[in-house]
Amino acid sequence: MSSATLSRWSRALVASGVCWLVGWQAAAVAGLPRRTTVTLGLFGFVLHVVFGKAYSLVPSYFDRNLAWPFAPALHLPLAAVGTLGLALDPLAGVPDAVGAVGAAAWAAGLAVFLGTLGWTLRDNETGAETGTGDHNAARRPVDRAANLFVPVVLAYLALGSWETLAAHTVIAPVLDGYPPRATHLLAAGGAALLVFAVGFRLLPRFLVATVPSRVPWVVLPTGALGPALLAAGLPAGSVFRTGAIVEAVAVFGFAAAYVHLYRSSDRRRVGFYGPLVGVGFGVLAVVLGLSFAFGPVDPALVAAHYRLNLLGFLGLTVVGVTFQFYPPTVGRFPGAGDDLATAALGLMAGGLVAEVAGAAASAALAVGAGRVLALLGALAYAYLVLGVFIQRARD
Repeated sequence: MSSATLSRWSRALVASGVCWLVGWQAAAVAGLPRRTTVTLGLFGFVLHVVFGKAYSLVPSYFDRNLAWPFAPALHLPLAAVGTLGLALDPLAGVPDAVGAVGAAAWAAGLAVFLGTLGWTLRDNETGAETGTGDHNAARRPVDRAANLFVPVVLAYLALGSWETLAAHTVIAPVLDGYPPRATHLLAAGGAALLVFAVGFRLLPRFLVATVPSRVPWVVLPTGALGPALLAAGLPAGSVFRTGAIVEAVAVFGFAAAYVHLYRSSDRRRVGFYGPLVGVGFGVLAVVLGLSFAFGPVDPALVAAHYRLNLLGFLGLTVVGVTFQFYPPTVGRFPGAGDDLATAALGLMAGGLVAEVAGAAASAALAVGAGRVLALLGALAYAYLVLGVFIQRARD
């Protein structure tokens, strides 16, 4: 019963994240404020899916069972209310109390998440026990390296959420309350570093390939240090420039590692294309970030930078991995299958290319068209994933 409860509510978190993705793309098409769309993309889509999969994956990677299987059921409504309140806060006419309630709900939900995982991993904090079977003994060095950085992810999530709470309440911030600092702590320190850590365990197994054991020791330490430097150094200066370089090393290294895995594998599934395109967008995002660190900042390209990171790198990686966990080919409903999944990925990726190119060329029509394409891709993705979830619930 406990495993069924965990599985059901973990899927509910993922399903909620999928719905937030559609809402995010619709908000982008509607031209809502950037803080609203960033919240919908980061807090709503990326982190809801991260939370859902982390509840089920992280304990097994540390050779443990989740301490409280009902935790996702408590976390989900808090995270949803938190995301909604924080997304509404920047809109004209919305009372300040809405943002405060949203920040408090988000922080409460994160406390459930951190408390549950913290208690689950309390006697294996460094992840030396990996749960890796003897048939995969050669993977243990990489698995231990990946586990070692999961507590760093949790620390970033805690600090970023604290900064978010402080920005909307009377609680004193650790930093200065500048919103992009919290965004970088959560996106680069929380979500991206977890993609690196979990990715080094998950993706080689999906692709039945191996990554050299030294590669995680390039990607993970830089991926852990870069977000702190970026958050502390924003919006300019030597610390910010150093952080941009360090984070670039992490993203370039992870991109190279995934391309190596993909080329080494003889498997070709639709889910593998998401991370492949995602790391490409990640490279573009850090190149753009480096240009901000060492040159002038164009506001239109700042929006492109966050879209490349959230929808491109993190988003398409999450979409691809989701298709691997919940294959569209198992669907017994109209349109279910790899063709629609490929179309969903293509629409989101193609829409993002059009949007970024339009931003670079100051072509508003291309930006708008790109966002519409991304919305269509998100709708197709939601149709497939939610359809599989509904089918499972009925079976």
